[in-house]
This record gives sequence, structure tokens and C-alpha cells, in this order.
Amino acid sequence: MNSEKGWWGWAWGAESTVTVVDRSPVVSFSSRPAAFGAEINSPILGYVLPLSSFTKPCPSTLNFVSDPLPNTGCPNLCLDGPNTPDPSESWIALVQRGKCEFVNKVREAQKLGARAVVVGGDDPEVSGYPDTLVNMYSPEDASDVQIAATFIKFSDYTELYRLISTSNTSHAGLRTLSLLITAEYSAWEWYSPIITFIIILLLPSILTFVTLLIHRVRAARAAQRDRAPEEFVHSLPWRVWTGSGWEKHEGNEDVDAPITSFDVDIEGSPRSTHEECQDQSESNCPSSSNPNQDGNQPWFESQTECAICLSDFEKGDKVRVLPCHHLFHMHEVDEWLIQRKKLCPICKADVTQPLQDQVQSHTAINDVSSLPTSYEEATETTPLLSNSRSLNEG
Repeated sequence: MNSEKGWWGWAWGAESTVTVVDRSPVVSFSSRPAAFGAEINSPILGYVLPLSSFTKPCPSTLNFVSDPLPNTGCPNLCLDGPNTPDPSESWIALVQRGKCEFVNKVREAQKLGARAVVVGGDDPEVSGYPDTLVNMYSPEDASDVQIAATFIKFSDYTELYRLISTSNTSHAGLRTLSLLITAEYSAWEWYSPIITFIIILLLPSILTFVTLLIHRVRAARAAQRDRAPEEFVHSLPWRVWTGSGWEKHEGNEDVDAPITSFDVDIEGSPRSTHEECQDQSESNCPSSSNPNQDGNQPWFESQTECAICLSDFEKGDKVRVLPCHHLFHMHEVDEWLIQRKKLCPICKADVTQPLQDQVQSHTAINDVSSLPTSYEEATETTPLLSNSRSLNEG
């Protein structure tokens, strides 16, 4: 037998049953095993005897005269009367709570030869405690206690005591009953320590996983807010470089449709005009004094390079035009806006917001008197958001 029960038996409130088997029908009382002493692994059958029926406090006990509970089983007890339990028979001691620790009652019953102990509760009207099952534990070392003990309610104790007093069965000249103590360990009783251990072991990992999951969801939502909707990006206008100019297209046009000609709404390119005038000494080349004739368009209208891949636009390249007038290869900037950021890779303008609103927000904290007033004065280092307002007003 184990001298100490597992901690879970006490913590989870294991239940047992005390049954009077020589009655028809049998009478059963719910009980709760003690957290010390032997475990009730198998049924315990024996004669139940109140300790007060054959013992009394020893003369050396100071309070034996005024003891209001003669069946408390508190040490030291001495045999009283001619009848005592037969040590060769299995018998169970019946005592009542009070006057001393539970473990001392069980230890005294063990010294008298009991196989087990049934402890009854206090009278609620006297003690003020509710008439419920309690967990019996030992505040001191109880490794010397080798017998089992269980607790029953006060109402059940008084009923059991009454049944013994009116019983016709005797043992060694003492009124008694045949009592059976059985444990009722449910599946949860056995699995609870394992489940508790697993929960304690896995709880930090579960909390960490939940924290990372929440962080991941929040990060994904934040990233989604930072990206431009795919439908919006595809609605932006685009162009095709023809080698000598730009062919304009609206966002609702099919970008996968084959381009059969370059004769639709073509804009001249300052690059092609300039290169042709360098290669050919024709007298009809535009004069540099006329910006509208020589193609000296604003810089954002004359981009010849994609700022993402740093490659020059080639004939047949499809180019996306952002609201801030920057040009990029279509598949590259679409991937950037849809998968990464909804900001222009160059000027960081939000492509989903009206440009005028961004201009007003930006110029509110800048001195507009220092900004250029025309397209010709704008350079690539000019802030586009502020620039746009000045240019629009000009």
C-alpha cells in the first residue's frame, strides 16, 4: 500500500461509497477518500464499530472528562469493557470529526487494529460548517499511516450510527454491521492528471501559437490595406511605346489584345524627335526655341526608362500611367501595387486617392511660394504632390 495518495486524488475530489451490505435493501452513503493513508484500490469489507463502543480516553488525557464528542477517536484511547474486536477479523472504525486532526484519529484506529476508518462530519448546528463532504489531508508527515480512511456527511454518520445501535448483528459482543467501502474512480479521475500535465506542458506553446496567429492576421490585414485593389489598378490608363510615340489606351481596354497598328492616338516622343534630328541634318527639324515643336514636354511626359527595372522602354512595351504621371512597365508596376504597396515607387503618392486631395494635404505644410508655376519649370527633384497643385493653378 502507498502511504500517500497522489495529489490529484485529493485535488480532483475522488469519490467513494460506504455501503451497509447486511440490510435489504442495501444502504449506501457517499464518501470522499482521505489524501493520506492507503488508497482504496479494491473494496474493503469488514465489521463497522464505533470506537466509543469499546474505548474511552485514557486517564492521562487531560480533557477526557469534558469531551463533548465521545466518539471523536482522538488519542490517547484505552480499551473499556470486556468486549473488544477480534484482531483476526477485519473491522472498520467509525469516528466523528472534531477535537483533533484527521490523521490522528486514523493513526489511533490503526493502533487499535482497524483495517479502515470512516469519519463522520460535524453537526452543522454546532460547528456552523455546511453538511458536505470534505477533503481530509494531513498537515504533517503521515507516512506511518497504512490504512485507508474516508469521510461521510454528518447526516449519513448519524444514520449509520443509528443503524449500528439498532442492529441485531454482533461481533465479539459488540453491535455492528457489515460495511463495504468501494472507490468510484471515474475515467476523468484517471485521465485528469494526464490531461492536466499535457495542458500545462502545451499551454505556453498554444499561447505562443495564438499570439503569432493574431500577429500574422493583423499583419496580413495591414498589408492588405497597404495594397491597391486589383480592379482599381487594372482601371488605370496605359500606353504602348511604338518606337516613335505613345499609343494611349484606357484602363477598361483589353491589355491582352494583340496590337496590329500604331496609328491610334499617338503622342510624339521627345526622344525619337531628338534622335532623328541628331541622325539626320534635315532643315525641317523643330527649332529648340519652340518647346511645343521640339518636343520639350514636361519630364513626366517624356520618361524613357522604367524606374523599377531600370530598362529603357522598347517598341511594343506596355506601360502603366499612374495618377502622378509616372510611367512603368505594366506587369512590373501592377505587381508592385497589387502585391506590395499602393504607392508610386518614385514619389510615394497613393494611387487610390485623388491626387488633388494629396496635393492639398502636402502643400498645407510646405511653402508654395517656392514651387514652380509651370510645367517647364518642374524638374524630377520637384515634389510632385505640391507641384501638381501649382501647375494646375498655373
